[in-house]
Amino acid sequence: MTEAVIRNKPGMASVKDMPVLQDGPPPGGFPPVRYARRIPNKGPSAVAIFLATFGAFSWGMYQVGKGNKIRRALKEEKYASRRAILPVLQAEEDERFVKEWKKYLEYEAEVMKDVPGWKVGENVYNSGKWVPPATGELRPDVW
Repeated sequence: MTEAVIRNKPGMASVKDMPVLQDGPPPGGFPPVRYARRIPNKGPSAVAIFLATFGAFSWGMYQVGKGNKIRRALKEEKYASRRAILPVLQAEEDERFVKEWKKYLEYEAEVMKDVPGWKVGENVYNSGKWVPPATGELRPDVW
């Protein structure tokens, strides 16, 4: 397209003959430019978040307390059952010990039969105390 068609003017001899058209603001001016920081108020407030967190924490601690009570009750039940069965276990161990002690005394009498003045089963330490063996076996080499 030619300049004459665009500007709606008959032919021009020079560019200087062209009317000056300058852009300007629209009538009434431009709208104001928003430069302030306006963050929309979306989501819960800080107080609501705090209360929700506090509520969740409180509920969790309540559940921990309930769990502790249950665990404590189970532990006490376990200890009570162990205390109840202890005499039976001790009686069984005493019976086993007496059988092993008799075997040991027979073995000692057989081994020390040639030693004059040896008393079978007498304590050689003269401490006056009787202490049961700590390992559960009187002599590991004697079956």
